[in-house]
Amino acid sequence: MSDRIKEYTECSPSEGCPVEFTLDVIGGKWKGVILYHLIDGTKRFNEFRKICPNITQRMLTLQLRELENDGVVHREVYRQVPPKVEYSLTEFGETLKPLILQMKHWGETYKDRLLILSDQRRSQ
Repeated sequence: MSDRIKEYTECSPSEGCPVEFTLDVIGGKWKGVILYHLIDGTKRFNEFRKICPNITQRMLTLQLRELENDGVVHREVYRQVPPKVEYSLTEFGETLKPLILQMKHWGETYKDRLLILSDQRRSQ
């Protein structure tokens, strides 16, 4: 994260840097999905694999590590056999809830819009 700060301190707020900074943390295909599923509580790695079957194990690991490094996700490792690892939102990560839920709402609205447009095209 400290490397990113150097990149963003050189541009003025009018250039969209805060949006760019936010997207750098939560952007990408899977981070928003991961964060959405953490809203309702702690998840284990294999739970994510079941919830998101299209994400590879490697990509899931990378995305979770990035979210952890950004202070958004907490990783708890339990010393037991077999190993148990749980992921949850940090206090800072909790501040993303309204944003993630708004993204969900927007996505539902957009999906409905696409369905309506598709139906209109078929009826023409």
